[in-house]
Amino acid sequence: MLYSRAHFVVGWIATIACCFMYISYIPLILDNLNGLKTNPLQPLAAAVNCVLWVTYGLLSERKNWPIVIANSPGIVLGLITFSTGL
Repeated sequence: MLYSRAHFVVGWIATIACCFMYISYIPLILDNLNGLKTNPLQPLAAAVNCVLWVTYGLLSERKNWPIVIANSPGIVLGLITFSTGL
């Protein structure tokens, strides 16, 4: 029972941390829009990685919502960062 509770709590803490990690792309997007272009390769790789993790979470026998929620912002913000960095 303790393992289950700890697993649940750590999963949601990791979800929140992951969302903050992808929210950190917003300053890069703003820099890109203001003409200070950044390398678009890393956010594209992050977006592809997030697509794979979201797909994994949705295809799991019991949908793994922390994985889906944590990686969904990475798809959107990674693609925006990539496209504005071109």
